[in-house]
Amino acid sequence: MPAERMLPTAESQDLLALARDIADNELAPIAAEHDAEERFPREVFRTLGRAGLLGLPYPEQYGGGAQPYEVYLQVLEELASRWASVAVGVSVHALACYPLATFGSEQQRERVLPDLLGGELLGAYALSEPQAGSDPAAMVTKATRTDVGYVLSGTKAWITHGGHADFYTTFARTSADRSRGISCFLVDAGMPGLSFAAPERKMGLTGSPTAMGHYDDVDVSTDRLLGAEGQGLHIALSALDNGRLGIAACAVGLAQGALDESVAYAKQRQTFGRAIIDHQGLGFLLADMAAAVESARATTLEAARRRDRGLPYGRQASIAKLVATDAAMKVTTDAVQVFGGYGYTRDYPVERCMRDAKVMQIFEGTNQIQRLVISRHLARS
Repeated sequence: MPAERMLPTAESQDLLALARDIADNELAPIAAEHDAEERFPREVFRTLGRAGLLGLPYPEQYGGGAQPYEVYLQVLEELASRWASVAVGVSVHALACYPLATFGSEQQRERVLPDLLGGELLGAYALSEPQAGSDPAAMVTKATRTDVGYVLSGTKAWITHGGHADFYTTFARTSADRSRGISCFLVDAGMPGLSFAAPERKMGLTGSPTAMGHYDDVDVSTDRLLGAEGQGLHIALSALDNGRLGIAACAVGLAQGALDESVAYAKQRQTFGRAIIDHQGLGFLLADMAAAVESARATTLEAARRRDRGLPYGRQASIAKLVATDAAMKVTTDAVQVFGGYGYTRDYPVERCMRDAKVMQIFEGTNQIQRLVISRHLARS
């Protein structure tokens, strides 16, 4: 059964209905095939952009939906319940747009943001490096000042949409200062010197390409600097608070989809003359799965509502990411158990759900990093 939702406006109800329709009719029918063949559904992002679902939290003047995060995250849920690869891609695209929308100049926003929010262009976020994942201040990619701009040199890792995106929000070191020596740039995919390795061979999210990017003396003009020089780490960390909410919502949607599949199967599968949902051992397992999904949703939406009200939400974003992704891993594992041997095959989507869930405990800051963030907030309170 679809999640029961309390939405703030009639417009948001229509957006959720649209997202559910696209998820059911455009995503679900192709998800298994694309996953098996590790194919990226680029056209799906154009469809979502034209439907107004790629730029929901951004201003209308640039083609966004001007929707609160409370609504945007529930749209992500609906997409993730059918195909997590696409939902994560939407979240990363929104993350890549955040520095431009929030710290870019009016001229920069007008030039690029409408096509990004409309789905004609696809964004990516290039922050992590092979030796600088959870600690972005340890990055070594350099941006060397020239008379007309900067020259970027280094390697970025774990880029979602790497090799497929049109623009890369890229962070590079402009001085040796650990916290104030990083700057943010908007780099066009067609720039000479920018290349990508073969996509990573991943356990899950195989419909979403992840690749390493090589910046070999990439010339970028001064007008591609987002914000002030040295402001990059602040931009990156503020963007990640939003990204953590996005991944929390994807995790909730993934878990909801696994729960829905499990309940439907448990109602029709019979053993000992009864549907297996009527056996207490299985019924209680499903009840625990439902409780985990609804608890994760409530935690995520509480963080989103704080953001919408202009309240501090960094700690709550980390809690949401931690709770929701751990719940998704547990719920999807239990979903495979509900299906028994069939759950271990690719004939049913819960196997894919379980593989997709694992990485959600890792990216946008591992859950161990989230615990560190939360504990530091507590120490300062």
